[in-house]
Amino acid sequence: MGICISSAPSEIHQADDGLENVMHIQENIVSHGIEKLCSLYSKEGSKGVNQDAAIIHQGYGMEHGAFCGVFDGHGKNGQIVSKIVRNRLPSLLLNQKNALAKIKIVRDHNNEKADGGLVSLPSESYHKWKEACIGAFKVMDKEIKLQESLDCSCSGTTAVIVIKQGEDLIIANLGDSRAVLGRINDQNGIVPVQLTTDLKPGVPSEAERIRKCNGRVLALKEEPHIHRVWLPHEDSPGLAMSRAFGDFLLKNHGIIALPDISCHRVTSKDQFIVLASDGVWDVLSNKEVVSIVAAADSEQGAAKAVVQAATAAWKRKFTSSKVDDCTVVCLFLQKRSQQSDFIF
Repeated sequence: MGICISSAPSEIHQADDGLENVMHIQENIVSHGIEKLCSLYSKEGSKGVNQDAAIIHQGYGMEHGAFCGVFDGHGKNGQIVSKIVRNRLPSLLLNQKNALAKIKIVRDHNNEKADGGLVSLPSESYHKWKEACIGAFKVMDKEIKLQESLDCSCSGTTAVIVIKQGEDLIIANLGDSRAVLGRINDQNGIVPVQLTTDLKPGVPSEAERIRKCNGRVLALKEEPHIHRVWLPHEDSPGLAMSRAFGDFLLKNHGIIALPDISCHRVTSKDQFIVLASDGVWDVLSNKEVVSIVAAADSEQGAAKAVVQAATAAWKRKFTSSKVDDCTVVCLFLQKRSQQSDFIF
């Protein structure tokens, strides 16, 4: 069983999801060898209970694989939904992937392929993981809906995940959390590469889909820069994202649980991946975040450094607003010895 670190920093207990090397974390990671190239940190804002959840699973799918995820809950029961997804989605993905692998073996046998190998090319592997992601996200949304004691009509969660399989990254995004890659440029500086699109109602293609389903996309007068999704004939609920788990009141009006999926092949210039909830991206730029991670004293301290910078930025930039929950996952792709002497 994996190690699970709860929201109480001193409490360590076994994970209950059957996955090895799993960390659910609210504080920094303890040192256990393979965890040294990653870190997670989450800090409750001033709005109430922390609705964010996050996970890193080392050895996911293969010896040098990894699963990283950040889930930002919203609504009355958002903190419950985000944790349900964190605990369940990794297993669902593996189940979907394994089922697809069995189907392929049967097809290969029926087609009398005698090459003796089932090793996939990167592009073929990506398509399998993409299909697994689509299936797993669909099942995840159904499982949330079937929770009898949980009202998710106006509650839900985002999900941004990265699956690392060798040198291949599969990225799946639902909502407005974000994944950014830190890469060395020719001047030995660290530059950001955004791996996901913030899926908000203001994105033209997202707004078009929602309106075709009779959902309304409008911004309030007091916040003209924030587009929200409303029911056809009611001024509710005003969801500020276009895709999410849960939010079943809007599922017939354009809100979907279909993730946006992409892939990336890691190069020697790619140093680390940062996943974070929108509480970070609302106040820090991609460039600021990757610079903070690159300048951190250690891999273990990188996520905490970003969260601390975001919290300070909230207080500095929005003095009259409540600070949002901030959660960060950092997965390092190269050893620290190869990350020195960056130019900022």
